[in-house]
Amino acid sequence: MIEGNVFVSGASRGIGKNIAIHFAQNNYKVVGTSRNNFTLGDDLENFTPIKLDVTSRDDVKNCFNKLKSLDLLPNILINNAGITSDQIFLRMKDEDWDNVIETNLTGTYNLSKIFIKNMVKNRNGRIINISSVSGLMGNPGQVNYSASKSALNGFTKSLAKEVGSRNITVNSVAPGYIDTDMTSFLDDQAKNDVIKNIPLGRFGNVEDISKVVMFLASDKASYITGQTISVDGGLLMY
Repeated sequence: MIEGNVFVSGASRGIGKNIAIHFAQNNYKVVGTSRNNFTLGDDLENFTPIKLDVTSRDDVKNCFNKLKSLDLLPNILINNAGITSDQIFLRMKDEDWDNVIETNLTGTYNLSKIFIKNMVKNRNGRIINISSVSGLMGNPGQVNYSASKSALNGFTKSLAKEVGSRNITVNSVAPGYIDTDMTSFLDDQAKNDVIKNIPLGRFGNVEDISKVVMFLASDKASYITGQTISVDGGLLMY
């Protein structure tokens, strides 16, 4: 039995890939995207990979039309596509700022804008944005990334207030330090320094994030909206 249609941006690796696999293995029809051609490497008949630049509104519109023709318009949207371009602010180039904001924030706007009308029509939908604790606490060398993720949290709250009456929930998940290629550049000493500030004493894994996303997409979370849920081992407490 198919549970629903799911769209996951940035699904070729890391958190996005694991989220897509989780949904596909739980009988959802899943569309996953990446800027490059890709495969999940799993024999998942209900997974459709699509090459997509989320910053291009023309690309997004073409993707919408394709999914509409295939009856794959999502009732669950996972805005996961994101990049970093770390640099201390005094050395940050304009393109470092622009590229991060365009992908992490404008990309979320583009996808949400085009898919939400169908959710409103059906009076049913889940939008889950993958944020970061960097957007809640800041991080040196990540003024661009932290700004994009902080803005995403504001986007989440405001949109949740607008569409709640249409039975659409909008939430964010803010991962802490997760063991993916985005943290692989840290050497052992840097990792140990970070772990000292994490009460649970370890980096998270992609499964930790996917399980929370699956919960937010389920009926069990039908009364949760406008929230940013930190999944960080206790790194940030407030």
